[in-house]
Amino acid sequence: MTATRTPDVPRTLDPRQPPPVPRRAASKRAARKSGLFGWLMVAPAVFHIGLWTAIPVLATIALSFTDYDIFDAPAWIGLDNYVEIFQDPVFGQATWNTIVYTFWTVPASMAIAMVIAVALNQNLRLRTWFRTAFFLPQVTATVAIAMVWLWIFNPQQGLLNGILSVVGIPGQAWLADPEWALPSVILVGAWQGIGIKMLIYIAALQNVDPSLYEAAAVDGAGPIRKFFAITVPMLKPATFFVLIISIIGAFQVFDQIYVLTDGGPANSTTMMTYEVYRSAFQNFEMGMASAQSVLLFLMLLVMTVIGRRATKGDEG
Repeated sequence: MTATRTPDVPRTLDPRQPPPVPRRAASKRAARKSGLFGWLMVAPAVFHIGLWTAIPVLATIALSFTDYDIFDAPAWIGLDNYVEIFQDPVFGQATWNTIVYTFWTVPASMAIAMVIAVALNQNLRLRTWFRTAFFLPQVTATVAIAMVWLWIFNPQQGLLNGILSVVGIPGQAWLADPEWALPSVILVGAWQGIGIKMLIYIAALQNVDPSLYEAAAVDGAGPIRKFFAITVPMLKPATFFVLIISIIGAFQVFDQIYVLTDGGPANSTTMMTYEVYRSAFQNFEMGMASAQSVLLFLMLLVMTVIGRRATKGDEG
C-alpha cells in the first residue's frame, strides 16, 4: 500500500495572525526605512549647504556675466568681464603674486611642519609645551599676528633690522621695497601655517607601526634613512590632505596683505583675493568681482587636481 504525501502547508501558532512576510521583502522594507532615516538626519546639513553655499555659488557665476554695482539692477554683458580681466595688468600681477606666494609658502611650511612633528613625536621633556607653542599662531587672530610682524619689519625700530645691525648687515625697508615686500609676506605666511600642518602630521604619526622602525634599526638604518624610507611614505595620505588645504589657504590669503602692505608697494603684494575685495567693496563692481572669484575657483580646482596627481592621492 503506497502512502500519499501531502504538500507542505505553512503553519502558524495562531491562525488569527497574518502570514509571515518573506525575508527579502522585509529586508527591502528595512533598507527603505534606514535610507529615509538617513536622509532625515542629513537634511539640515543639506539645507544649510544649499542655502549658504550652492545658491551663492550659482549667483556668483550668474553675476559674473553682468554689470552690477549694487545700486542698479544687473545688466547682462556676456563675457565682457572676463575679457577685461585678461586685459587687466593688475589682475595679471595679482595672479602671478598668488602663484609665487603659494609656490614658496606651501612646500616650506609643509617640510618644516613634518620635521617638527617627527621631533615632537618623540619622548621629549616639555613636549606638550612645544606643541602648544608651535600651534599657538594658528589660533591667534591674523590681524594681531600681522601687527607683530609690522613691528618686526619696521625699518627704523624693527627687531629684524636690529638683529642684522648687530652682525653688520644693513637693514632693509622690508615692506616698503617692491623687491622685499613679497618675500616678507611669504615669510609670514609660511611661519603662520606651520602649526596646523604640524598637528595633522603628529596625528598621522600615531598610526605608524613602531615595529617598522624597530625592523629598520635591526637592519642598521639610521634616523635619516628611517625618515625617508618609513616616515615620509607612511605620511603620504596626510601629506595629500595637508597639501590641498595649504593650497586653498594660500590662494585665499587676505588678512596679512590687508594689514601688512595693503597690496603695495606698486602692487607687488596684491593677491587675487585682494583684487576681488577691491573690485567689490572699493569700486563696487560686483560683476567684475564675481568673474574674478570664478577664475580663482577654477585655479584652485586645477591646483587641487595637480596636487592630487603629484602626491598620488587616489592611492592614498
